[in-house]
Amino acid sequence: MSRITEDERYMRRCLQLARCGLMEARPNPMVGAVITHRGRIIGEGYHIRCGEGHAEVNAFASVRPADEQLLAEATIYVSLEPCAHHGKTPPCAELIIKKGVRRVVVGCTDPFARVQGRGIEMIRRAGIEVTVGVLESECAELNKRFMTYHSEHRPYIILKWAQTSNGYIDDNFRPTAISNAFTSMLSHRLRAENDAILVGRTTAERDRPALNVRHWTGRDPMRITLGHDTDLHSLMDDLHGKSIQSLIVEGGAKTHRSFISEGLFDEIRVEISPATVTGGTHAPTLPDGIRLCEQRQYDGNIIATYRRTEYKNGNTTET
Repeated sequence: MSRITEDERYMRRCLQLARCGLMEARPNPMVGAVITHRGRIIGEGYHIRCGEGHAEVNAFASVRPADEQLLAEATIYVSLEPCAHHGKTPPCAELIIKKGVRRVVVGCTDPFARVQGRGIEMIRRAGIEVTVGVLESECAELNKRFMTYHSEHRPYIILKWAQTSNGYIDDNFRPTAISNAFTSMLSHRLRAENDAILVGRTTAERDRPALNVRHWTGRDPMRITLGHDTDLHSLMDDLHGKSIQSLIVEGGAKTHRSFISEGLFDEIRVEISPATVTGGTHAPTLPDGIRLCEQRQYDGNIIATYRRTEYKNGNTTET
């Protein structure tokens, strides 16, 4: 097995581990770490929850005492650059140096201002070989919310609406059920995975949506009602200042069009029901500069997910 193939294999394991921190690690990023010696994993871990040990700490802690002597010839794989600053936990770059591993493989660099290559530089100065960029796009994608928050200084924004097959989001301006039971559950899962959710004032007053995660498990997102005179860029600055890393926009049509016209979106999710109505509020028009990245059918409804193509997010050329 070549080194590149082996590096990718162990980095994929890092990504598997990192995803286990989806609900508890935020606002910290999801990170996985794997320690190998001559083709054998001798330690692994992930960042379980904010304020506790990082992935590297947990990986080293999992190494059996009998295998400690192997670290001098070992490689540690980590999906995100090891931190180099003192926060709630000591710097992981210092721990790696102290453990004396032979080689470090990093998925992608950290856009956080207090890291941004410093961890890699620190490890290299200690004489340890460092390889950067293995499965880089996958590693950046895993933490797209964290990456966007720190690189763009605003939340990662998901526009989301449901429409009939003939392009309406209601039935003659009256609320109507477009999602089915299964896609409603998926919507609640999405809410649990993000920090805040926003609707326009008209939608809030007319539909009175609960905007919680009652059909899933996890934390309810912060609820935001958009006023008629709200400046969206100022709102994004405010949310950034409150450490809100991700925002779902659920409507209505005017609100979605406002975000689209201002270029404030990273992802658009459209649910399409086979049902039709005779009239009502037209669904927003999809903007230029996006690509369809996923389309799935759930009990007759289709969910299509689009991403921006002209936008740089962290280390990726597409979001």
